[in-house]
Amino acid sequence: METEAPLSSPAKRGASRTQKLLFFLTAWLICLMPFLFWWNTWFGRKLTDQQLNEYLHDAKKPRHIQQALVQVGERITRRDATAKQWYPDLVQLAAAPVEEVRNTDAWVMGQDTTGAGFHDALLKMLNDPSPMVRGNAALSLVRFGDASGRPQIVMLLQPAEITAPESGRIVDADRPGTAIRQGGLIAKLQYGHEQTAEIRSPIPGRIRSVAGTGANIVAGEQIAVIDPSTEQVWEALRALYLVGQSDDLPAILPYERDLPDISNDVRQQAAEAERAIRERVK
Repeated sequence: METEAPLSSPAKRGASRTQKLLFFLTAWLICLMPFLFWWNTWFGRKLTDQQLNEYLHDAKKPRHIQQALVQVGERITRRDATAKQWYPDLVQLAAAPVEEVRNTDAWVMGQDTTGAGFHDALLKMLNDPSPMVRGNAALSLVRFGDASGRPQIVMLLQPAEITAPESGRIVDADRPGTAIRQGGLIAKLQYGHEQTAEIRSPIPGRIRSVAGTGANIVAGEQIAVIDPSTEQVWEALRALYLVGQSDDLPAILPYERDLPDISNDVRQQAAEAERAIRERVK
């Protein structure tokens, strides 16, 4: 008896050429988007003179202005004479509406003590509403041999105490010991009719203390304390090595302690600043 051949299962259809192409394009875009974001935000990407000029005047994109400022600063440190063409822009940006731009600008103007208008612009920035801008301006002024910003430099060694803008309840908060960038979110305060205020750090550093979630806070009451970053402290101590006075020692001495959160470099710089100050006041 002849047996009937088994029916073969239908062949699986492969993906069409169009489907393969769409899959490839999707995968390519997934890889490309992070690269494009990095490329457009990375300050190290070299800009041409034309791009520098465009970026410095791009009021809609403050990060473009910052990127251009950083690269002008790099040209100044390399003693590249082409940087001088943008010096008038640096003076004007001292009054820019964006804090990060003013902060970067204050640092850049400190790279050339011969820049026309830089000294006067930095003196005005000592009254800036931002403590970081005031501090950077004060540090840059030291390069000019000007100690006018010494009080602002001492403030860079102090922790930032953040108080509640309104009476309310903490609905979310970060943890003590967390590193925080300038402008980083520390807590959320709920007040009024379900309104929420975001409490952000005015300086880079580390959260020393913060009101816990659920805490009821009165307007003006302390919400958090932020210790300044190691980099900020080190720069301030370097400046006080040059211009510090005996009145500044109470702010310097705590950084000589052998504590886990104080680096060896900071301890050494604090000790050197103390010695230099005591020599000056003999």
